[in-house]
Amino acid sequence: MKKILNFAALSLLTAVTSVKASSSNTEVFTVEKLNELNQLHSATLSPKGESLIYGLKKGSQSKDNHLYRQDLTTGKVKQLTSHSTAEHNVVWADDGQSIYFLSTRSGSSQIWQLMLGGGEAKQVSDFPLEVNGFTLAKSGDVFALSFTVKPGCADLACTVTAKKADAEKKYNIRAYDQLMVRHWDVWATEYKEQLFVAYTNDQGLLNSAQNIMANWQSDFAGISQVSIHPDGNSIAFSAKDSSSTELTRTHAWTTNFDIFEVALDKKPEQDFTVVNITRDNKAWDASPVYSSNGRYLAYKAMKTPGYEADKFTVQLRDNRTGSSKAVAPNWDRSVGSLAFAPDNKSLYVVAQDVGQKSIFSITPEFNEVRSLYNDGSNGDVMSYGDTVYFSRHSLNSPKDLFSIDKHGDDLKQLTNLNEDKLANVNFADFKQFSFKGWNNEKVHGYWLKPANFEQGKKYPIAFLVHGGPQGSFGNMFHYRWNAQLWAAQGYGVVMVDFHGSIGYGQEFTHSISRDWGGKPLEDLQKGLDFIVKDQPWLDRDNACALGASYGGYMMNWIAGNWPTGFKCLINHAGLFDMPSFYQSTEELWFPEYDMGGPLWGKQDGNRTAEPSEDYNKFNPSAYVNNWQTPMLVIQGELDYRVPYAQSLGAFTTLQRKGIDSRLVMFPDEDHHIRKPDNLVVWYDEVFKWLAKYTDK
Repeated sequence: MKKILNFAALSLLTAVTSVKASSSNTEVFTVEKLNELNQLHSATLSPKGESLIYGLKKGSQSKDNHLYRQDLTTGKVKQLTSHSTAEHNVVWADDGQSIYFLSTRSGSSQIWQLMLGGGEAKQVSDFPLEVNGFTLAKSGDVFALSFTVKPGCADLACTVTAKKADAEKKYNIRAYDQLMVRHWDVWATEYKEQLFVAYTNDQGLLNSAQNIMANWQSDFAGISQVSIHPDGNSIAFSAKDSSSTELTRTHAWTTNFDIFEVALDKKPEQDFTVVNITRDNKAWDASPVYSSNGRYLAYKAMKTPGYEADKFTVQLRDNRTGSSKAVAPNWDRSVGSLAFAPDNKSLYVVAQDVGQKSIFSITPEFNEVRSLYNDGSNGDVMSYGDTVYFSRHSLNSPKDLFSIDKHGDDLKQLTNLNEDKLANVNFADFKQFSFKGWNNEKVHGYWLKPANFEQGKKYPIAFLVHGGPQGSFGNMFHYRWNAQLWAAQGYGVVMVDFHGSIGYGQEFTHSISRDWGGKPLEDLQKGLDFIVKDQPWLDRDNACALGASYGGYMMNWIAGNWPTGFKCLINHAGLFDMPSFYQSTEELWFPEYDMGGPLWGKQDGNRTAEPSEDYNKFNPSAYVNNWQTPMLVIQGELDYRVPYAQSLGAFTTLQRKGIDSRLVMFPDEDHHIRKPDNLVVWYDEVFKWLAKYTDK
């Protein structure tokens, strides 16, 4: 595999920034500053490659959230919208003369068109329901739209009537006949997100829309999982089949998303035939994308049913022959996003890669994979001609737009959206390291120095443990677990990508399944031992550990299996009791694969296997007799992934055992802390707990 690394330009930029920081910066980073940062979204490249349009939200709580156009020749930026409401879901018209977007400026979320030559935006749709998302064909006359509707309704008006009747009911209940009854942070209702198609009339307006999955009982995977053939004659989307009650019944414990294709005849009313083109694969299929010439349909697929962390491999279907093949099947990275290059002979894909989120080029004809850019966390890949455009963020920089050529050279930073806001902020230095972990295998991690580091001083350690568990705390700018905020508080930050982390090959990722408390704990122990010897400014006797989700599980596991390892622990939404977790979480495929089956054992026809020992072997609540470390427990009450009783169980145990502890509940948050004001309080609670048990 040819590997083209382009660090030179970015390294020079970093070096210049560091010199500036050391000479003039006086401020440390705070969560308030984090909340005030400009946030890039909705980046999209014009059809002829002469300009970019992107959305810019000026702070987490700001209502200043509008669209901007940047000329790629001159660099000149022009603000396109200024309405009191925001715009998003931006799509170019193929002639490059206008854009479409979603806005609530008429009172509900509808599609608007803005001519770029001047004038006001025109409302294109006026449906009785809000448009959740949309995309359109290159031909410009076919729209795919997402609505939340009542399955079985013949039209949108039927859903409006049903909602009105629900609002007039004098009772309030939830009743279910099958799983799933809730997902992530909402209880399931009888209304589902489904996919519609609509055609423009002579005035370019959308007057009606038709449900292509009207007899389905559940949701599809969302508008990001939809692609329309450039000629508008077919549409492809990803979903779990819910065309029957029996199929829908299994959704809570299967990962079998499929790619479906529907022929379109561009008539206002038509009968749709939904064809499952990945029926033979019982694992996850996702992200269909038609090539710009319509010849190919690319998508990504897993091989292992029920396993959400399996490797995604690119699949390519020839639309002329109907044949499909795996592309670069031996490449040991899991594809995140994919897009065709302008010549349709290669694909640009993004994948986690050794602590980075990197951009690769894949040539299907030869199964050749080339690394184009692999520093930081990259995404939103677009291309025209020989130039690739993308967004990037890293441990010391929020998201901006960049470009490289198709060989991975000529790196250019196109935007610097927070230059003024970060002009006086002193970000911490950071570095990736590696060590011999479990079985003497190489394990990677990152350290960050305190923002105002002084040579010769010792600093307390904030030991961050990522969730997932198939995740990573890599080179990224995180809005909920931002490593720079701990460095700004005077902590040396250490993060280890233990066995089970993503970006190091599928065998490494898979190694955590059925071994939640084994290899990862050994990696964390060996990683901390290694880094305090390698970086003597880190004070091993002055360390606290913290993590969320699986990271929170690890805090509970450390409390019982490494009880003298830290001066304090911070557990956000951590799993505490594995049997009760299985019985109350929503996506059952996750514990069933990682813990070795359902709680009571695998079912095979009329025979029932012995229950998996994992639910007890790797159960933190089974080791509470060893607990002695002070712990802060934090949880969102709307968390249905790790229900809040898990945190109540941990806190009850701590209190009953007389261990110093504190429980902080957020009634209006789910598995994450998303609201800016709540985030300020969250960090305040965390920093106070750390300060209570560490010396600085």
